[in-house]
Amino acid sequence: MKVLLLDTNHPILKKGLQNLGFICDEDFTSSKKIVEKKINMYDGIVIRSRFSIDKTFLDKATNLKFIARVGAGLENIDIAYAEKKSIHLIAAPEGNRNAVGEHTLGMILSLFNKLNKADKEIRHGKWLREDNRGIELDGKTVGIIGYGNMGKAFAKKLKGFDVNVICYDIKANVGDENATQITLEELQLNADILSLHTPETPLTINMVNTEFINAFAKSFWILNTGRGKSIITKDLVIALKSGKILGAGLDVLEYEKSSFENLFLDKKLPEAFQFLINSDKVLLSPHVAGWTVESKIKLAQTIVDKVQLIFS
Repeated sequence: MKVLLLDTNHPILKKGLQNLGFICDEDFTSSKKIVEKKINMYDGIVIRSRFSIDKTFLDKATNLKFIARVGAGLENIDIAYAEKKSIHLIAAPEGNRNAVGEHTLGMILSLFNKLNKADKEIRHGKWLREDNRGIELDGKTVGIIGYGNMGKAFAKKLKGFDVNVICYDIKANVGDENATQITLEELQLNADILSLHTPETPLTINMVNTEFINAFAKSFWILNTGRGKSIITKDLVIALKSGKILGAGLDVLEYEKSSFENLFLDKKLPEAFQFLINSDKVLLSPHVAGWTVESKIKLAQTIVDKVQLIFS
């Protein structure tokens, strides 16, 4: 069988597929329309986020047996239509869950200890000790929304702290020894910190809005290493200004393109984003929570392992 690799990945992915007997072709630059003209020649494709796999693409992929996405989610694929065509869909959340857990923990510790702010000040000759007095994680209640691979990984990283970890998920019975599953209302009543680990779905897009934020009983900290469109940025800014949200660690942003590679090609920054980049209460990273040296290898190997399970 022939597989088309549409994005660059760790070399072990191609080598692993070849060892399974697949013929692997690479095309990292052609437009979607050009790829559509030849996709009928392939039994499988491997993609990250270069373009969407929609109904038109799938109709042209007459021999396609699997689509593998080297990442945690499948939001750039028309899942229902692909499944209707009996195409196997493969993602690799196991590959970068540890990286996401570590990154999320790093963000909250940095925010609590004002590390980003203090670093910038010292580089400009300011030695402000009292202004950079931190707070401790111990004793806090951490609420996790989305208790799958990523949420569980973050909860596991919190085991070394004296914290209460609670989680909410649309699936029942996903809680474990690291987090107690409760209702969303209970989470909003108790959480000091909210960490989002949800995929991009109709239920999660614009989930964190003013109404959602104001339903929390306490002022709280928010972390998002899931998908940027879960948070309405202008509503987040309102809450940061009012003090309802004490600080935000954002690895993903509402403004991201589907490829996750660029933000504002026209250099026109939305007003809400300008506030974020100028706020000491906000820590930003460019969608790299799951983007480590180790996760690149793990993601690739996870795809190979799952393809082998299907076709062995």
